[in-house]
Amino acid sequence: MPGGLLEGPRYDSRWGLIYADAAHGGVHSLAENGTGHVLIPHRRGIGGLVLHEQDGAVITGRNVAYKPFTPGRTEPAPTEVLLDKDPKAHRVGFNDLTTDLAGRVYVGSLGFVAMEDAVDGSAAGPPGSLWVIDLDGAVSSLADDIALSNGMAFDPTGTVLYQCDSGRRLVFAYELDLEGALPKVVERSVFAELPEGVPDGIAVDVEGGVWVALAHQGKIVGLEQSGRVVDTITIPLPMVTSMCFGGAGMRTLYIVTGAHGDPDGSAGIFACEMDVAGVPIAPARTPTGRGQR
Repeated sequence: MPGGLLEGPRYDSRWGLIYADAAHGGVHSLAENGTGHVLIPHRRGIGGLVLHEQDGAVITGRNVAYKPFTPGRTEPAPTEVLLDKDPKAHRVGFNDLTTDLAGRVYVGSLGFVAMEDAVDGSAAGPPGSLWVIDLDGAVSSLADDIALSNGMAFDPTGTVLYQCDSGRRLVFAYELDLEGALPKVVERSVFAELPEGVPDGIAVDVEGGVWVALAHQGKIVGLEQSGRVVDTITIPLPMVTSMCFGGAGMRTLYIVTGAHGDPDGSAGIFACEMDVAGVPIAPARTPTGRGQR
């Protein structure tokens, strides 16, 4: 598609592949037969999304918000803001996010706006933080000092959270305690350093393998539990932003890209059949403003 910066892919049995176009706006779907819909119109700057149990999605950008799917409608849908920006606290926006098995939402905040400069290392700003939004809407900070928060995903046990830091070109691993009233970080460690690329989106398979999109490099790398790169998937467009598992048996890896660096100025969607299934991502169960909780 001409232009575009595709982000936040998720797979849904009803709609097929669901993704956002941060540049042109909106959340879109693409079924296997090629049928597409605009599920959430207009909104630009979405850095990530997770599906919600109430037939909609939690999306990011200027805030973290629930919006219902409204296919066929062009007017904006009602918005339930879950976490807002606060420039005075160096919280100017939000990027990627994920959920745990209970449906809590984990999201990374951004300390500055210059995304493109930050990715290539030519600019810096205040670091961001890692936040969790609980089932009742309560918000708490789990970690800070994240140069540029990006993709997030849980391991198969649901107790270790991976988070890409594009600014430092590494992947953090958080061991979480989920037994209390709110999740707590037991330990944060560096899972992998990826100096040859910019870690962006991330996905995890059922065997514990971690797959990381390297923006501007046109590839996805597969990492074993030690953090060592053991596999590489080459993509014909350089700006690989993210991916997700889906399809029959969760064995198709859907990959989205941006137009940056493509001679035709086009973003793309690709699919790769895998030998291993992906870890399913639970729907968010946070408040919606529609009579839930």
